[in-house]
Amino acid sequence: MLDTQLTSSLSYKLYRAEEVRANEQQAASQSGCEMFTLMERAGEAVFRQCQHLLPNTDVYMVLVGQGNNAGDGYIAACNARQAGKRVIVCAVEPDRRLDGDAGRAQQNWLDAGGAIEAFDEEKLASAGLVVDALLGTGINTYIRNEFADIIDKVNDADVPVVSIDVPSGLDANSGQSLGRCIQADVTVTLVGIKPGLTTGAGKQSSGQLVFEDLGISKAFSSLAKPFASWLDINQFKGLGPRKTHSHKGTYGRLLCIGGNKGTAGAIRLSSEAALRAGAGMVRAFVHENSMVQVSAGRPELMVTSENLEQALEWATCVVIGPGLGQDDWAQRAFGTAMKHCQAQQKPMVIDADALNLLSRQATAFTISSCILTPHAGEAARLLGVSVDDVESERFNYAKQCAERYHATCILKGAGTIIDNENAVAVCRHGNPAMATAGSGDVLSGILGALLAQGLDTQLASRYGVTLHAKAGDDLAEHEGQRGMLAGDLFNAVRTLINQ
Repeated sequence: MLDTQLTSSLSYKLYRAEEVRANEQQAASQSGCEMFTLMERAGEAVFRQCQHLLPNTDVYMVLVGQGNNAGDGYIAACNARQAGKRVIVCAVEPDRRLDGDAGRAQQNWLDAGGAIEAFDEEKLASAGLVVDALLGTGINTYIRNEFADIIDKVNDADVPVVSIDVPSGLDANSGQSLGRCIQADVTVTLVGIKPGLTTGAGKQSSGQLVFEDLGISKAFSSLAKPFASWLDINQFKGLGPRKTHSHKGTYGRLLCIGGNKGTAGAIRLSSEAALRAGAGMVRAFVHENSMVQVSAGRPELMVTSENLEQALEWATCVVIGPGLGQDDWAQRAFGTAMKHCQAQQKPMVIDADALNLLSRQATAFTISSCILTPHAGEAARLLGVSVDDVESERFNYAKQCAERYHATCILKGAGTIIDNENAVAVCRHGNPAMATAGSGDVLSGILGALLAQGLDTQLASRYGVTLHAKAGDDLAEHEGQRGMLAGDLFNAVRTLINQ
C-alpha cells in the first residue's frame, strides 16, 4: 500500500529548524564540502528560481539581514550580477560587517563592486523582483520594528518575492507569523523542509515551495530525525485489484449516522462518497424527516430512521456527525453509537456535529480505532481554546487533540495535519476550491470506506486525506477553483482510488 522507496526521499519528510541547524555541518563534512560551499549552492539555487519565475526581469532587489540567510542572499546577488542583472542590495544596517561564512559572502559581493544600501520605497518601486534574505529560521520571537517596516512595504508593493529558506518573519516550525511575515511567491527551502511552511498561514505565506537539498541529502538523512511525513499521492500504491472470488460483504458494512431534519445533504454526501471510495455496503441512519432526501436518486444506498441498535450491530465500522445536529434526537443517536462502538471496539470516524457533542463530554470515550476530523473551530471546542490559538500552533493542537481523545486527529485546513499520538503527517495536496460546503462530509465518507475495506486507522487516515485533497487538485486544474461542488469530487476520487 505504501511505497517505501519513495518515502525514504528527503522531499517526503519535514524537519524542525533546530534539527537542520544541528546536523547540516556534519552532513556537509561527511559529504566532502564546507559550510561555505552550501551557502554558495544555496545562493545559486535561489538565483535559478528567480530566473525560472521571471526570466526577463532585469532589476533585482536583495534584502539582507545579519545571519547566514543574508550570506545566501549575497551569493544570490553575485550570481544575478554576473548574469548581467542590475542588483540593489539593501540592509537594515548597511554599514554593519558580518562574521563567518555570511561575512565572507558579504565581502565577495563588495569585492565584485557591489554596494550595500539602506532600504527605501523608491528603490523597491524600481525592482522587478525581490529576494528576501532578511530573517532565517533562527528567529522565534517577535521581529524588530525596522524589519517589520520593510516587510510591510514589500507586502504592499506589487513586486514578486523569492524567499530564502523561510519567508522572513515566519516561525519555521509552527508557521506562525512573528508579528509580520513576508508573503512570498516562491520559497526556496534548504537542506530539509520545515514544517511551518506546509500548513495553515505558513503555507499561504510561502507561495510555491521549492526544496533544495544542496547535495548533502544522503548524509543529512542518516543524521537527522524527521518531525513529520509530507504526504503525496505518489507515495501510495493504491488498494490493488479486487479478488475475483469476492462479494459486497468482503468490502465492509459502513453505517453513516446523521442527517437530522433540514440537514439531509451532509449525510448523503458522506454516504455516497463512501460508495464511490469502494465500501461494499453503506447504510445511512437519519431523522425520519430526511429519509426521502437522502435516498432519492441513489438506490444503492440503504436508508433507515429506525432501530439504530440493530444498524450498529450490522455495521463493521461507523461514520457519525454529518448533519447530525445537536438536539435531543442527535444526542440520543450520538450516545447510543458511542457506547456501542466503545463496547464492541468498532472503528469510527467522528465528524462535524458529533465533534461538538464529544466536546461536551466530561469524560472522553475511548475507542481503539477512532478518527476525529475537526476544522480549527471544532478543534478549539474539543480543547477549550480559541480558534486563533489552534491556527497559530496547528501541530501542537493536533497533537493535543490526539492525546486527549486517544484517537487519530485530522486537523483540516491548508496543509491538513494527521496526528495519531505517535506520528505526524501533513498533506501536501489541496487547494482553496475545496473550501466549500460538504467537502468535509465527503472526506468522512472516504475515511469510513477505507476503514470498511480493512485499512488500519493510520493508513486509512493518511491515504484518505491525500486521496480527497488530490481529487480536489485534479478538478481545480481541469475546471478551475471557483464553483467546485463537494459532489464533484466523487468521480475524481473513484478515478484515483483505482489507479
